[in-house]
Amino acid sequence: MRGLLALLTALLSLLAACNLQQGTPPPLPTPDAPRVEFRAPLNGSTVVEGSELMVELLATDSSAGVARVELLVDDLPHQEGKPQVSVTVPTFTVVMNWQAQGVGLHSLTAVAYRQDGTASAPAVIVITVLPDSSA
Repeated sequence: MRGLLALLTALLSLLAACNLQQGTPPPLPTPDAPRVEFRAPLNGSTVVEGSELMVELLATDSSAGVARVELLVDDLPHQEGKPQVSVTVPTFTVVMNWQAQGVGLHSLTAVAYRQDGTASAPAVIVITVLPDSSA
């Protein structure tokens, strides 16, 4: 009886140690996408209509590097920045300007891109443009 119990225990141990999987293997992980964030202005900031608004963006991509950053205003392309030291860089800070037009709320969206076109998740802030009281 002890011999049979020992044999069953050994067989169960072997079966438990077997980790062969059937079916399709899991996909290989893809590298992280680039990232972009607004450094300035802060979300919810206000600006007077007609003023120049300085927009500072920080884009990073530790694997393939950032090739360009695009700024959209109210979902329309506004300006694009590219690194000047090489085609791609791991960290890229760019300053762009937008002349505030149209009283009310406006969305600013930033997207960073790799050389191969891989895009970051969009970073979005909302700016309020106030009327120019000096006019």
